[in-house]
Amino acid sequence: MLLAEQPGSVVPPQQGPDGRPTAWRAGPADGSMQTVWWLWPLVALCSGDQFRGEAEKIMRATPVIDGHNDLPWQLLTLFNNQLREKAANLTSLAQTHTNIPKLRAGFVGAQFWSAYTPCDTQNKDAVRRILEQIDVIHRMCQMYPETFVCVTNSTGIRQAFQEGRVASLIGVEGGHSIDSSLGVLRALYHLGMRYLTLTHSCNTPWADNWLVDTGEDQAQSQGLSDFGQSVVREMNRLGVIIDLAHVSVATMKAALRLSKAPIIFSHSSAYSLCRHQRNVPDDVLQLVNQTGSLVMVNFYNDYVSCQKEATLSQVADHLDHIKKVAGAGAVGFGGDYDGVSRLPSGLEDVSKYPDLVAELLRRQWTEAEVRGALANNLLRVFEAVEQVSDHAQTPEEVPIPLGKLQGSCRTTYGYSEAPSFHPPPGALLASLSTVLLGLCLL
Repeated sequence: MLLAEQPGSVVPPQQGPDGRPTAWRAGPADGSMQTVWWLWPLVALCSGDQFRGEAEKIMRATPVIDGHNDLPWQLLTLFNNQLREKAANLTSLAQTHTNIPKLRAGFVGAQFWSAYTPCDTQNKDAVRRILEQIDVIHRMCQMYPETFVCVTNSTGIRQAFQEGRVASLIGVEGGHSIDSSLGVLRALYHLGMRYLTLTHSCNTPWADNWLVDTGEDQAQSQGLSDFGQSVVREMNRLGVIIDLAHVSVATMKAALRLSKAPIIFSHSSAYSLCRHQRNVPDDVLQLVNQTGSLVMVNFYNDYVSCQKEATLSQVADHLDHIKKVAGAGAVGFGGDYDGVSRLPSGLEDVSKYPDLVAELLRRQWTEAEVRGALANNLLRVFEAVEQVSDHAQTPEEVPIPLGKLQGSCRTTYGYSEAPSFHPPPGALLASLSTVLLGLCLL
């Protein structure tokens, strides 16, 4: 039955000479109900308030776990990591997407803070830079203990929820930050790193990045090299979440098939809705479903709408699509706040999460699905990673081949005398020639 045919229903207005709607009239022509046109925006507003209120109610018990926030990078670029500068006060910091009042308003209960250093530090000072960014995250927790608590496991997140503090975790963005060293990988784990993004927007000597899929970069590892596979296995052993944001499709598939634990995309969206190579294609989403993995949707306009402008509703479209293809357990939030220059209308900063949750409720997501996207899906993945980890297992030890490393300032200690070291062709012959020449001169 159409709306106009229902007894007592309200019929949409006719347009007057000026093109504006005339007053609404009651469905039956008995004049028993006189509803004016301006009442309907109020009805819509009340409906919106209902969803927003329900969102806040859910989020008080299950706050947001966001997969990626670049505030530490802003602290470096704006203040050189000097947190005691007056302008760097996180209770009043105004020029960023993130500060303490905004986090509170957005019901953020846990945040993976990005420890990031750009690709131009590769083969240079990447390790030093990443140590400084990890340090600034720890100092955030020390300086604002009433707001932040640095944690390293799923239990710590749940405890922070109960305490009303923001569980602060460290995600290292870019495999170049370990300088192709399993020892550095282990050291970063001991400093608190709980996810590693295998690449940023550059290849490492052992994994290919997303620019390979655009043709702007050349594949070097065809996904993961032998050493790259060792990195994945060692991350499983340690209990470090594998993050596939920024990697090539071949790297996505190789890691998803190799890892014994679920993985995450800490800040990526759906390729089918925005055909940008930073997003996740449907065949990979199917692997995400099969492995119990997680895609935490990025809010950057260019990855949401493939244009400079985007809306909150379009972000919800990505969440809908990932839920449809990979399942409700595969959806999360990875806003990429303070790491991007353009954000959707309605999601301008971290205070806006309740509006996105309200939109999901408006789209008839169940409360369980919403709680999953907010936190429970990430907690499930993290707990699975912790269960797979085994520190009693023998660590990966074989270093990356020397020939794979670059950088004119790099030393080669350990390689020349290591049991697995193989000198380049002709090196042994050249050595023998030198010895024989010396004998002839005696």
